[in-house]
Amino acid sequence: MFHPRRTLRTLLLPLAAGLALTALPAQTAQAASTLTNAGFEADGAGTATPAGWSEYGDTGASYVEAGGHSGGYRLTQYSSAAYKVETYQYLSGLTNGNYRLTAWVRSGGGQNSAYLALKNCGGTEQRTDLPVSSSGWIHLVVPVTVTGNQCTISINSDANAGNWINVDDLTFTSGSATGLSVKGSDISSLAKSEALGGVYKTSSGTTGDALAILKSAGMNYARLKVWVNPADGYNNKTRVLAMAKRIKAQGMKLLVDFHYSDTWADPGAQTKPAAWAGHSYSQLKTDVYNHTYDVLNALKAQGTTADMVQVGNEINGGMLWSEGSTDNWSQLAGLLNSGYDAVKAVSSSTTVALHLAKGGDLSGTRWWFDNAVSNGVKFDAIGLSYYGYWHGPLSDFQTTLDDAAARYGKPVFLAETAYPFRLDSDDSLVNQIDTTGELVSGYPATTAGQSAWLRDVMNVVEAVPNGRGLGVFYWEATWTAVTGNGWDPADATSGNGWENQALFGFDDKALPAMSQFGHR
Repeated sequence: MFHPRRTLRTLLLPLAAGLALTALPAQTAQAASTLTNAGFEADGAGTATPAGWSEYGDTGASYVEAGGHSGGYRLTQYSSAAYKVETYQYLSGLTNGNYRLTAWVRSGGGQNSAYLALKNCGGTEQRTDLPVSSSGWIHLVVPVTVTGNQCTISINSDANAGNWINVDDLTFTSGSATGLSVKGSDISSLAKSEALGGVYKTSSGTTGDALAILKSAGMNYARLKVWVNPADGYNNKTRVLAMAKRIKAQGMKLLVDFHYSDTWADPGAQTKPAAWAGHSYSQLKTDVYNHTYDVLNALKAQGTTADMVQVGNEINGGMLWSEGSTDNWSQLAGLLNSGYDAVKAVSSSTTVALHLAKGGDLSGTRWWFDNAVSNGVKFDAIGLSYYGYWHGPLSDFQTTLDDAAARYGKPVFLAETAYPFRLDSDDSLVNQIDTTGELVSGYPATTAGQSAWLRDVMNVVEAVPNGRGLGVFYWEATWTAVTGNGWDPADATSGNGWENQALFGFDDKALPAMSQFGHR
């Protein structure tokens, strides 16, 4: 609504959420249509209000400091006492349309809130929270649609004593504001859980279909693993076909994850299915083709064509050992291409992804995909597992992800991630992550910590340059503690070491982290 009596000063006073109205801006910059002093290089260290910027709140807590991301200086927000401060810049005369704010940031964490915002742009305020990254710089993006020919770029902290953030090298340019196209989860455990009495509830406690609950939270994709002949009869072709019908009925897309094994395939185990044991390399290539084609063609025949397929799961060391080991790249390439060809024979539009558990390993990811490319391996996308408690800081994940997208010219996605909302177990098996010493700094084992983790990895994927960040799959959102639904398909008494990282709590209710699917 237009307010004819609104003054210029009013327009230049952003309504910073949570800031007490105790002071006027220390400086009001002249409005322009381009971002001024975006690298904070126009002033020396110690400057309280950078040229071109204005401040509001506890203005002494925001200042220019030496040690920029690319140049000599950066913006820092810090105080030895609790503080609330906003550093902002008002732009006018903009052409209406889609824009993207990008920035390089670091944060020691601990704030009540610390975020970049785009507001007064004609629509809903858009925010991106700063991830906890005390060492490496993180590249963030905030998309917005400008409809009022103006926008305010805002850097905010509502912080406790000693909390800090660094911000540098901002850009504000026209571009896509579409967000992530893939927002999904692996739900391979769901069918067996339900068969054994597993219950799923909304956050308010209403029992419902787990898929419908995830969909209503914003999930648009589901991932299902396929084993060849598992001991318990789950995660095989028949079960995948049944679950695919439910996924598609919810209007969601489907990723099929081929393990090429009767049980878990991962960096430590790539065991051939019993039915393929003793087969020659040539026969294994045929096995891969036939199995892949059989499952996918059956999905297509029932009207649930796979939208994406992983040829192998976490194949750091190859697959179908020993014939498909990375010790013999030419043979591994042949097996991978057999899978690729089978996928495309069923549906040429299905995306074929290769998946490594090397989310924080730049050199390892380069080594693997350089070998794949030089050996003629065909693929459409790159998926990386990234668990922060195993694979290093967020900055390493971003570096690896961005490099893979640029180096190989392919879209990338986070194929697996998870984080605990508590440390204790809901069954007799010790959890994978069960002590505070195993956690990622700045992310407690609470519902808020889990939510922040999912939010921040989504931010990293969304910021992949050139729109190549497809999205995120959370790992095993529905794997709660249900007797009989343990990790070992051959042992009904085996427990679940992951129930404290599911997206449903020990009371079976949807957890707050689930809502992150709806925020991109």
